[in-house]
Amino acid sequence: MQLATIYLVLRWVAVALALYYGYKKRDGTIWILVSMVVGVAIGLDFPELGKELKVVSKVFLRLIKTIIAPLLFATLVYGIAGHSNLKQVGRMGLKSIIYFEVVTTLALIIGLLAINFSGAGLGLKLPSGVESENLAVKSQSWQDVVLHIFPENIAKSVYEGEVLQVVVFSILFGIGVAMVAQEHQKRMVHFTESLAEVMFKFTEAIMILAPFAVGAAIAFTVSQMGLEVLQNLFMLLITLYAALVIFLLTTLLPIGLLVGLPIKRFVQAIAEPVSLAFATTSSEAALPKAMRAMEGLGVPRKVVAFVMPMGYSFNLDGTTLYLSLASVFVAQIAGIDLSWKQQLLMCFTLMLTSKGVAGVPRASLVILLGTCAAFGLPSEPVFIILGIDVLMDMARTSVNVIGNCLATYVIARWEGELLGAEIVEPNNVVEP
Repeated sequence: MQLATIYLVLRWVAVALALYYGYKKRDGTIWILVSMVVGVAIGLDFPELGKELKVVSKVFLRLIKTIIAPLLFATLVYGIAGHSNLKQVGRMGLKSIIYFEVVTTLALIIGLLAINFSGAGLGLKLPSGVESENLAVKSQSWQDVVLHIFPENIAKSVYEGEVLQVVVFSILFGIGVAMVAQEHQKRMVHFTESLAEVMFKFTEAIMILAPFAVGAAIAFTVSQMGLEVLQNLFMLLITLYAALVIFLLTTLLPIGLLVGLPIKRFVQAIAEPVSLAFATTSSEAALPKAMRAMEGLGVPRKVVAFVMPMGYSFNLDGTTLYLSLASVFVAQIAGIDLSWKQQLLMCFTLMLTSKGVAGVPRASLVILLGTCAAFGLPSEPVFIILGIDVLMDMARTSVNVIGNCLATYVIARWEGELLGAEIVEPNNVVEP
């Protein structure tokens, strides 16, 4: 009992020091990290309060979601219609798709190798007390997947958060704008550019809530599952994190060096959006800051506005790696020995069905459950992942953001569009 009291005192001393450090630095990234420390302490010592604080993070994510559709629409239309000719747009789009598919395929392979090497699901049993969530699962044919890409009602697509459909509509709309008379084209281009600026400012106001939302989300997570929950799933968690680190070091880093990416400046530029994505498990929350950061690195807005929204639908490196890893993990728990051919078939199916998955918490679990249904795997083992899904989502979402930031630089270099601007410090890009 005395030892527990000592731990309690030390924990809150650490919280006080973290708060003081955050106050002295007054930096958005630091405050987000400080809020995580505070959230852990609240979740451990005041679990009931931690459960109630979930509403704060929900409010923040709801506000962020209101930004995504108009921001994607404005930036994509500007990115397409703002170009001098559609040939460059088509060329840049083709290069982007090739890059996305190569990188996500490498992520898929690394995920498969990692889970087969670690065998994290072998001999693992479902812990007692794990509650299933009511996640809709529907087995889809390839025709369903294709039809799902195209919107039948853009308002419905926005309401349901179908990012890929919004992207498709925005691309077609942008092409239409590029084809009209110069007089009308200029008006729409100016409108979408202004709309994007307004949405960035809207984000700036919402980001004031970011540290509070992050702390509340962490407090809720710790109060619900505690720290001991990692005992049964520690190997799976370590496997994912190790696989993501390997992916960063063996895939993204060499690509960055190959295109002459200034590594130190790049890390400085993306530090805040990546930490925000890590803490909130939502790459949507980091989108506006990530776009601004890449502009500060000298990537023209027209390239950022075109490549990054596409990347949010086609270049989810962390999510792709996670899905390949998790699908085999489910089979291992179920005692099903999948051949390499079966694993590759299932993972390539995941690559198709995961396109357009929004950067929102647990969206990938719905895809995973749907794939299990399609391949005859039991759904029960999937629910074991729910206990640590937040911790896994933090890592894969961060890699999604890093991958998309790098993609914009690669395509800009490939197109010879880099401006060579001095870096804009993250604190001066969009103040939290």
